[in-house]
Amino acid sequence: MQHRTKHEPSSSLLEVNLDPGEALLAEAGAMVARSPSLRTVVRLNAGRGAGFFGRLKAFVVAMLRKLAGGETFFVNHIEAPQGGWVWLAPPLSGRVKHVPLQGETMLFSTGSYLASAGDIDVKVRWGGLRAVLAREGVFFVEASGVGDLWITSYGAIEELACDGSLIVDSGHLVGFDASLALKIRSPGGGLMGLMVSGEGVVCEFTGRGRVLIQSRSAGALVGWLAPLLPP
Repeated sequence: MQHRTKHEPSSSLLEVNLDPGEALLAEAGAMVARSPSLRTVVRLNAGRGAGFFGRLKAFVVAMLRKLAGGETFFVNHIEAPQGGWVWLAPPLSGRVKHVPLQGETMLFSTGSYLASAGDIDVKVRWGGLRAVLAREGVFFVEASGVGDLWITSYGAIEELACDGSLIVDSGHLVGFDASLALKIRSPGGGLMGLMVSGEGVVCEFTGRGRVLIQSRSAGALVGWLAPLLPP
């Protein structure tokens, strides 16, 4: 699928050109503009092959996330019966990165998924207590299959190779290969280190695979702004 990213690095805009018969999934609210020949249908992000109970569970999760002020896990299914183009943009200032998948599975932090095309299954995956402690929310976004995937970040995106062990600050985590094992721990220094280091908790990856990080942390931005806001 033909695509290009414009206005990098801080004001990224993704342009995707669809041939007749092609389709694109995009995060709800990401569309900036599109050609009138395209058709858009809002769908629940439950993953392919999800049965009735799977979709019901995804709907309940979506409503809870909506009430909590997070992502709803609804996506725009954009079809091109006659071909056309669409522009997509992330909510924060930063990069849009193209990640081609060749049958592998990756997990992404909440807010990192922007769009996908091809034979890619995108669904919500329960992250458990580790995700809560890592400040990544309760859920990850899981993407698997073959096709094109576009993710977004706050700031620049760097790809690190994990070959044994790797430590990443939780606020800078964008995504990682599902083959990696993830543990959450303190940055060191015991309780004092956890309270005054400014690092919160860190993610320790073990195994062999790739980890995507962002150069800025939205949590750090909130922490910087909070004292400046009126009571």
